[in-house]
Amino acid sequence: MPSKAVLTEKQAIVDALAKRLQEAQGGLLVDYKGINVAQDTELRRDLRAKGVEYSVVKNTLTRLALDKVGLSGLDDQLNGTTSLATSAEDPLVAIHELTEFSEKMGQMFTIKGVFVDGKVLNDAEVAELAPIPSRDALYSKVLGTMLAPITSLAVVLGQVVEQKGGAPAPAAEEAPAAE
Repeated sequence: MPSKAVLTEKQAIVDALAKRLQEAQGGLLVDYKGINVAQDTELRRDLRAKGVEYSVVKNTLTRLALDKVGLSGLDDQLNGTTSLATSAEDPLVAIHELTEFSEKMGQMFTIKGVFVDGKVLNDAEVAELAPIPSRDALYSKVLGTMLAPITSLAVVLGQVVEQKGGAPAPAAEEAPAAE
């Protein structure tokens, strides 16, 4: 039987994981077996820069945390080496980045399970979401689409002014009439 201090420490870990899962918009469980330290470091750096929290987790403690927040549909995935990636702001960032990394690494790095907004997704749903760009990328595309007509108008007006010989000289101000 573990000591009370060990049980208290493990309960704190479960509570922290449950809080992290509850605050997450989305996340993934990943089997990272086979990647080397350099690859793992690069992945962590990229994920951190995009607001994704990534860490290796213990299966039993993660199962308890998942059950605590109502994501018990992932319990079957908790075997072997497991890491957890969560995103509190944009769930698609974690899905996109880790799916891309998984495709690059092959069998050495596989996605075990995905959840978004408290719902466990199946493989078909993940395949649909993976190619969708992140929220920031979509905002950039919308803004670019909105600015394109304005930019084109400015270019055309500039060319018309250039063809007409430049901008007209400002009109000379008239001196006030003497009374």
